[in-house]
Amino acid sequence: MFFLRKMIIIFAAVGALAPSVHAQSATHAKIETSMGDIIVELYPEQAPETVANFLAYATSGHYDRTLFHRVVKAYVIQGGGYSRLYTERVMRDPIGYEGDKGLMNTRGTIAMARGDDPDSAQAQWFINLRDNERFDHRVTDLGPIYGYAVFGRVVDGIVVADAIGDVATGEAGPFDEDVPLEQIFILRVDPVDWPAAE
Repeated sequence: MFFLRKMIIIFAAVGALAPSVHAQSATHAKIETSMGDIIVELYPEQAPETVANFLAYATSGHYDRTLFHRVVKAYVIQGGGYSRLYTERVMRDPIGYEGDKGLMNTRGTIAMARGDDPDSAQAQWFINLRDNERFDHRVTDLGPIYGYAVFGRVVDGIVVADAIGDVATGEAGPFDEDVPLEQIFILRVDPVDWPAAE
């Protein structure tokens, strides 16, 4: 699939880091970026493996100072896999496909990036800046068309996501297009209580 068509996927046998008790029960996460914070509501009931995977990467520090390496205006922003030098972070084994749970890739949703294999999602994710119906799972007379697994939605900070989507892009690192010319970082991702306690 086009999200990972230019990537060299590293399959490494890395011991899974167990998320904290708070992370296991979290229903929201804060994505701190160099352009502002984005709060996402997570859907552990509809996408339990995907949410657990995202939180495990978050609490292990995997996302700390990774790049938004793919940005397309009014379409998607994607990150979670590359360092400032455009080297790919080591990832755990891929997770099972949960794109068939009825969640749609509407504006503001967060979903997993993957390769051609539906069961190939690892660490990278993207935020939809518009309704992207072509990313949704559907069943046809010829069989299923696999989509991208939605596992949450932005509940605060969509203006930040839109602002990231508006930056100038071009060629950088191993990519020949859609890379922010001025690097934009995911500083860290943490499970949070939301709304924040007074």
